Amino acid sequence: MHSSALLLASSGAEAERIAAFCRRLFPDCTVLHGNWGEALPQAAAEWQGDLLVSYCSRWIVPEDLLRRARVAINFHPAPPEYPGIGGLNWAIYEGRRRFGVTCHELAPAVDSGTILEVRRFPLLESDDVPELFRRTHLHLECMACDIIGGMSSGEFTSSSTEEWAPTTRLRRELDAMMEVTGDMPESELELRRRAFEFGSWKLRYA
Repeated sequence: MHSSALLLASSGAEAERIAAFCRRLFPDCTVLHGNWGEALPQAAAEWQGDLLVSYCSRWIVPEDLLRRARVAINFHPAPPEYPGIGGLNWAIYEGRRRFGVTCHELAPAVDSGTILEVRRFPLLESDDVPELFRRTHLHLECMACDIIGGMSSGEFTSSSTEEWAPTTRLRRELDAMMEVTGDMPESELELRRRAFEFGSWKLRYA
């Protein structure tokens, strides 16, 4: 059983729900929210305890912090076929028929630790990024509640034999796919819109 926890999370309603859940489970719970480009708060440098949870965190967890946790896990909004960033974008672009979410142990290298559980679900031909993002995060939140709850009571076990794909996707690869030219076929432009446009992220004509 674990009695102390540190949650590293993004901001927003989903992250707040996970934070509230952790606070109910652990008598000693530290929650740190952050966005892209923000430094890891000083509270992380002083923390030591049982369970470190990274949930859609914007921070790469430093190795010295990993050493101060008995168990350190991350919830990754993509299946093991897509370590790194933009898994749902690539899955749509490549025409995959299934997608998923992953819980794994944290290791110094991004998305490389032992995989504890994977949950997969259908990727529909009609899915665009906003819809797949919505469903992915519903599955991720349910997985997090199940696993964190199981770890808090000592009842969680893993029988996963899944392994990470060898190639970690990088942000510059995503940025490159947003650059288009006027001589591209309309079918390619439409596929890129469906696979990569999300909110303020729009295709850019060179």
